[in-house]
Amino acid sequence: MSKRVLQIVLLISCCHLLVHVYEQSFSSVEQLVGDQYGVTQAITGQLGTTFRLPFGVCALFAGWLADRWGARRMLLVYLLGCAVAACLVAVSPSLAVLFLTLFVMGTFASIYHPAGLALIGRHTTAENRPMALGYHGILGSIGIATGPFIAAGVLQFEFTWQQYYFFLAVPGVLLAVLIGLTLPRDEAPTEVEEALAAAAKPQANGASAALQTPAGSNWGCYFLLISAILLSGFVYASVMTFLARYLDDIGLRFGDLAPESQRNLLAGGVLLLGAIGQYTAGRVARPHTLERWLMLVFFLTAPCLLAMGVAQGPWRIAAAAVFAPVFFMHQPLYNSLVAKYIRRERRSLAYGLSFTLGFGGGSLGPAITGALATWSERYGDVISYSVLAGLILVSSLMIWILSRLGSRDGVGH
Repeated sequence: MSKRVLQIVLLISCCHLLVHVYEQSFSSVEQLVGDQYGVTQAITGQLGTTFRLPFGVCALFAGWLADRWGARRMLLVYLLGCAVAACLVAVSPSLAVLFLTLFVMGTFASIYHPAGLALIGRHTTAENRPMALGYHGILGSIGIATGPFIAAGVLQFEFTWQQYYFFLAVPGVLLAVLIGLTLPRDEAPTEVEEALAAAAKPQANGASAALQTPAGSNWGCYFLLISAILLSGFVYASVMTFLARYLDDIGLRFGDLAPESQRNLLAGGVLLLGAIGQYTAGRVARPHTLERWLMLVFFLTAPCLLAMGVAQGPWRIAAAAVFAPVFFMHQPLYNSLVAKYIRRERRSLAYGLSFTLGFGGGSLGPAITGALATWSERYGDVISYSVLAGLILVSSLMIWILSRLGSRDGVGH
């Protein structure tokens, strides 16, 4: 990977970091919102779903727009739109308006993944793409952790959760300016495209043929992949929305930290461990081993979820700390598989559809697990995390089938 390509990957990955800060923004203040409006976990779970539903569902349309208007332009719309939406959340005068403004914020946030991942796919090759997506995933994991860290700092200094959202608008504007000034325009040819054009010219030794990308896409493998991701998205949304609440019930208090700051610091620390999984997956994955690694990651996630369901007191920290790096290994593997199965010209749309199912379908997780916790206050965690473990095992089985199909068909871009 050249220095210029690495710079582009890291810049796009900063946008990934920020979208997950926005994604975790409500989770970081979920209990405070519930306390202010006097509602149960079932209602705050619905608020979490209200953000996550457009975050996933609108990704398909965002991918279609990115294919036609350009991914760089759509990144700018995402950044500025989320900055404005964060301010609207901050000034929401009622619970009903909060539902609406969170929906708007989720809609703008949905743009990032199809646009950003398509840009990375455009600037990388099949050989360096897993590493590029590993870096991309690491910054995403840092972003997931940064949201609770920012909330912990803001709330510790006795700012309100509304003021926290005003803080979140600032990095969106700053990053939009940086993207506008430094990221190559959509019309400019990339290093990969220039190499492919050179390889298309007659070569005496034929050594450049390896750079060419197959013209076809394997939609059958792709649809099986995103079906598995639908289930893992349910797991992701459920755990992320209530992680701070989960870690609030450990029976410990550290120094003079306010309870809302402590639970967010713990959640941020746990989620930061996800970067270890992202980096590891990016380092070990190769195009021909992606399916096997993803199957193993999902299989190992199941006992982690079961442990989270039964853990009590400080053991909750340990259970969550093991879950994060194992589960988050799936992201660079999965994103590489989308690029492996789908040709370059349709990747924005393919990423959009995959995130529509993963985040959109998965967005029902907070509402359902929140309702389970309210229905069975004593055994809510055991029931919820057991259901999640069962779902991730089904995902593992589906990826095993995918590995058999992939080896039989010999697919790959």
